Amino acid sequence: MDSIVILIPLAILALIALPIIAIVTANSRTSQLRAEMAGLIGRIHYLEERLENLVQRMAAMAQSPPREAAPAPPDAVSPPRELEGARGLEFVLPPAPEPSQVPPSAPIAPPQFASLQQDTTADSRSLENRIGSQWFNRIGILAVLIGVAWFLKMAFDNHWIGPLGRVLIGLLAGAALIAWSERFHKRGYTIFSYSLKAIGSGTLYLSLWAAFQLYGLMPAAAAFAAMIAVTAFNGYMAWIQNSELLALYAIAGGLSTPLLVSTGGNHEVTLFTYLLMLDLAVLLLVALRPWSRLLFVSFVGTVVFILAWWSSFYTQDQALRTAFFLCCFFVPSSLAPRLIKIVLDAGESFQGWDALSSLVMPVACAAVGFVGLYSILDPVTANWAGPWLAVAFAAYYLLLMRLPEAGPLHAGVRVLPSLHLTTAIVFLTIALPLKTHGRWMTIGWLVEGAVLLWLSRRVQSMLLRAFGLICTILGLGALLVMNTAAASRPILNERFGTYCVAIAVCAFIAWLARNSHDEQESNPAMGWSNLAAAAVLAVNALILIAFSWEIHSYWWLLRWQGDSERLRDYWMYAEFSYSTLFMLFGGMLLTIGFLKRSAFLRWQALVLIAATVAKVFLVDMSELSRGLRIVSFIGLGVLLLSVSFVYQRDWLNLRGQKERNP
Repeated sequence: MDSIVILIPLAILALIALPIIAIVTANSRTSQLRAEMAGLIGRIHYLEERLENLVQRMAAMAQSPPREAAPAPPDAVSPPRELEGARGLEFVLPPAPEPSQVPPSAPIAPPQFASLQQDTTADSRSLENRIGSQWFNRIGILAVLIGVAWFLKMAFDNHWIGPLGRVLIGLLAGAALIAWSERFHKRGYTIFSYSLKAIGSGTLYLSLWAAFQLYGLMPAAAAFAAMIAVTAFNGYMAWIQNSELLALYAIAGGLSTPLLVSTGGNHEVTLFTYLLMLDLAVLLLVALRPWSRLLFVSFVGTVVFILAWWSSFYTQDQALRTAFFLCCFFVPSSLAPRLIKIVLDAGESFQGWDALSSLVMPVACAAVGFVGLYSILDPVTANWAGPWLAVAFAAYYLLLMRLPEAGPLHAGVRVLPSLHLTTAIVFLTIALPLKTHGRWMTIGWLVEGAVLLWLSRRVQSMLLRAFGLICTILGLGALLVMNTAAASRPILNERFGTYCVAIAVCAFIAWLARNSHDEQESNPAMGWSNLAAAAVLAVNALILIAFSWEIHSYWWLLRWQGDSERLRDYWMYAEFSYSTLFMLFGGMLLTIGFLKRSAFLRWQALVLIAATVAKVFLVDMSELSRGLRIVSFIGLGVLLLSVSFVYQRDWLNLRGQKERNP
């Protein structure tokens, strides 16, 4: 009775499958006969045209009177040939038609078959064809696997088959499907054969999982080895059949294997060793075939497994072993973009999976590798080891730029060296706040920006120039936001020294940009002339800010010290000091602008003097004492009269001279 119950579903499956196989076989035979018929009709049409052409030529020769043949070049007309068997009669074959008139050797298909072929070609890329041949195919695979799983579960629940029989049936069914798929592959049904291979491989994985997890018929090591064998076989089939889809099936099975044989324990060495072997196998396939999506899929799968294991089992005792495996994962993944084989047509740019594997993956690999190794560091040693780790990453990516472009580690895409350089600069920039704080971090960013700008001028690299500007802006931002506390001595303190370094860096950038030339700049906003003007503005602004901070610190922190009775007096002294600074610096800047014949400097001086005028009339006139007010107004008036006199006399002949750039 049990055997009858088992045979009923098998018979139903056979009744469903046999008509499908018959229809597929009949369609295959019909397509072959149609192709042969098209070729035969084409040859008949070709022979009819040739015969009609020959008859027309012979009729024309018979009706026209005989005449002397004009001489022709040897290569244009072939000499007459005498037919064998004709005695005393010369029969000249008609000249061969021109090469452009000779029909091709391939059979000419009749109109109806030609239109059919065109429709088929056009339809091969249509949405309908993709839905029917690809999406329905994948959904069908999933549906069959779910149906088989439910049938087996029903059979197991009703005890129709014993544990060993269930496993053996699954293994035999999976192997049979894989073997059967090869028959369809040889007949040209490639996608359908791949579907059968996917179903067969999934059945094998599920059967091995059941044998280990559900019934305990084999140990974990045996099930693990058997699943690895299935994955290796799928990878080998993908290689010999040159199929990226089969390779994706193999990777999906390979990534599923640790989940299927998992016992819930911490098996770090086994798990990471297996994932490393799988990644190396994918690297080998990617180096030999243009299958870039395999690289991205395996990388994402590996990262997910590492994160899942980390959240469940990682402890500080495993730091050294975990760091070793992370380095083993990081080095091949960082070299992977140089192994990608990208095949492009003329004028085509890489995109899609190639772009993800060539651009996104290097950045993600660097980020994941650094964060993983930095997280392993002990909190006590992270303060000194973290910055050196960032420097080591920067040195490694600079080394990647120096690798030879020939050989297996070819250059990859053109932007890859620039991407490695960008990564190295980012790690150097990160190392500064990890190691230093306060003024030393600010000084480090400013010096790094100046060095990058100098290098960008030497190697003519817009990328280095952009990163130099970013580092300089970071340094200036840190200088303005993170103010160091004022010292007991004015001028000779850490804050003023940091401002002096920033002023020197901006002055160096201004000198560097002034002595450089813009040559076909792709981004005029970052041209050397604009950079020189911005650097000069930064120098002048930093000088004013630095001395203003010193005035503030002297009167409010060193002199006042909370004495409420002297508050108004020190307020007046500070405001008078600010006005004096602005007037003196504006006059000095105007003088330099006259001497250097720079309208740019003179306009800065005029704006500063105008701001001083506004401050004197709006603030000083009401806040200062009578004596300071008199001195402030007299000084401002003398300055303004001197400026006016110089402009009216035009001693330097500014109206007739060409102004210099900043």
